[in-house]
Amino acid sequence: MSNQALVGIVMGSDSDWPVLRACAETLKSFGVPYEAKVLSAHRTPDAALDYAAGAEARGMKVLIGAAGGAAHLAGVLAAKTQLPVLAVPMPSKHLQGLDSLLAMVQMPGGIPVATFAIGEAGATNAALFAVSMLALSDAEMAAKLSDFRKRQTEKVLAKTLPDLP
Repeated sequence: MSNQALVGIVMGSDSDWPVLRACAETLKSFGVPYEAKVLSAHRTPDAALDYAAGAEARGMKVLIGAAGGAAHLAGVLAAKTQLPVLAVPMPSKHLQGLDSLLAMVQMPGGIPVATFAIGEAGATNAALFAVSMLALSDAEMAAKLSDFRKRQTEKVLAKTLPDLP
């Protein structure tokens, strides 16, 4: 696989990076080239729109947009590209990310955004979903995904619970 980024991880603030690292680490573990950027729907709207509008021409296949609060970033990205956009709500101080989740799932018909769980689990699953989409046209990626799923199954089945005294 080339080093050309296939997935763009876009976050509204650099304070989102500790959560989004799980996304980047998951993509890296599958050998998926990605780029991570800080772009805000509110503070850098023109840059966010330009990024999304040019993503496909730069070879991107999937965009992952993560934001907290009003959480408009994924929707703004989706409005400017035909690429799949995956949304990850960020945990927030006052509402623990529920506000972000609700904002992300309320996209108007015709501008789809696939929304995942709040926080690190959502970041990991967005990356795995991106891998699943890439695997549709990449046999090597499909094999890696199959191996990953097999290892997950084996790990769960290998667990034993302690006996009661």
